[in-house]
Parts: sequence; structure tokens; C-alpha cells
Amino acid sequence: MTNAQTAERLTLASASPRRRQLLEMLGIPVRVIPSHVPEIRRRYEAPMDYVERLARDKALGVSGTLVLGADTIVVVRDEMLEKPADAADALRMLRKLQGRTHQVVTSVALVADETVHQATDVTSVTFRRLDDDFLEAYVATGEPMDKAGAYGIQGYGAALVERVEGDFFSVMGLPLRLVIAMLDAAGRPFRFTASVAPGRPGQPAPSP
Repeated sequence: MTNAQTAERLTLASASPRRRQLLEMLGIPVRVIPSHVPEIRRRYEAPMDYVERLARDKALGVSGTLVLGADTIVVVRDEMLEKPADAADALRMLRKLQGRTHQVVTSVALVADETVHQATDVTSVTFRRLDDDFLEAYVATGEPMDKAGAYGIQGYGAALVERVEGDFFSVMGLPLRLVIAMLDAAGRPFRFTASVAPGRPGQPAPSP
């Protein structure tokens, strides 16, 4: 990675454009190879165990010397919410979340030199009280359909949120502080270089 002072490229075992964008925001070169791990919860599997297993299996399911896997779920009143199956399912989830506090759980696993480094973040998010007209209009934007809990905090979904207690980037799908800590632990410490332009994350500096 350029910023880690190594030519090694990080392999992201996820098709999530948001995770890729967050890594590239820091100037980290990424190649994307989605892992096709079945996202099926085992019987009696706790939400935390489930999200950690998926993140780990995704990272282990793609070949490479430096592979990052991640998974995010939303938990409200002991119910786990993943990506909605359709618009009706998205509306059902949003009705459960409105006016309440829920937890966004994101687990990240980094496989480096056949060693697995893993960490998990739990962030609390509180939604405003919202009526069905508002929620239906949000679902109609299409934004909820590929997101755990049926909302994207970095987009139109920001209008649903009253407060966030914890890591904003974790709610987006990738707690960068944990990624940086794991890169450090794996011997690939993150460093800024002159190739990153001031005010333009991930962009090369202009020629003098």
C-alpha cells in the first residue's frame, strides 16, 4: 500500500462500494474480490457470533497475502436485521427502528501472512420518530435495499437519525480505526505519504 510504505495491495473480500470508498479515502490501494460466503445464520447462533463468523469466513475465502473481510448487522430489541429482501421488508425494518435506539455491529477480519486479526465494533444509533409517509418515501428512493437495517447513514438515511453514539464509519460498514490497528498489528503500519494531496483524500498530489 502506498500509505503503508509497501507495494502490497489490500484485497477487499466485499462487494460493498462504501467499504471500498472508505479505504480509498485514506489513500489505500484496494482490489475487490467479493467472497461468496452464504450469509445464513446457524441455529441458536448469537448475533455477535454470526457477524464475526461471516467477517472471518469472507477474509479466509479469498486468496491473497493481505485480505480484509467485514460484515455488518443491526440489532434492535434482540432481533437481528440484515439487508431487506424487498421494499415491504425494508419498511418493516424501518418501522421497528423509528423512535428507538438500536445497535450496529460491524466485525472486521484481516488475514495477513496466514494469521487472522479480528475486531468488532458496536455503535448505538437512535432514530427520530417518523411516520409511515416519511418511511415509505425513503424506501422509494431505493437506498435501503442493499444495506443492513434498511438505511444508509451516509446518504438520505441521515435524515432518519437523531444521534450516533460510537463510530460513524462503523455504521457505514467499516470502522477505519480498527482496520488501521489491525494493519499495525500485521506489520503493515498505516502512514501518510506525499503522494496524497492535501484536502483530496486518496488523490495524488499535483505536480509542482
